[in-house]
Amino acid sequence: MVLAGGKARRMGGADKGLLELDGKPLWRHVADALAPQLATVVISANRHLDIYQASGLKIIQDSIADFPGPLAGILSVFQQVTGDWFLFCPCDNPYIPHNIVDRLSAQRHGAPVVWVHDGERDHPTIALINRSVQPQLTAYLQAGERRVMVFMRQVGGHAVDFSDCKEAFVNVNTPEELAKWQKRP
Repeated sequence: MVLAGGKARRMGGADKGLLELDGKPLWRHVADALAPQLATVVISANRHLDIYQASGLKIIQDSIADFPGPLAGILSVFQQVTGDWFLFCPCDNPYIPHNIVDRLSAQRHGAPVVWVHDGERDHPTIALINRSVQPQLTAYLQAGERRVMVFMRQVGGHAVDFSDCKEAFVNVNTPEELAKWQKRP
């Protein structure tokens, strides 16, 4: 699941998923990396739906109004897509490893949620999540909560070490970061 539903404040409000890196939109970099690892790639988006729909992929819009954050996108996917396990990744992580699903799955140890830790920081929106947390997620959001890490820890999740490929978890959050990665060899 490619999370592309945010406001992108640090990007001046531009739809980050549609910004181009190396000649293709950021969301496409993520979708291309995930496609060989998943049965289906779905995009969670709230703006420019017609552009995302032109990809031919399933598009999920948040069921909660006013861009309440990535957890709302996750809940909306649970509500509209069948399956037990879902890999979520934001659209601004164009260098996702091609073995992320296997690595997260192998280190689950029974947890309903696991996320990436690059050796320095957590990346809670790059996560493998079981549908079993849907009732807790619904209650959490209804209570007005939005903090991803707090929720994931509350439901018994833990981080998985990806320090061996830290550079794969680059976020493209600002125009300056996008320009920097455009120059990458």
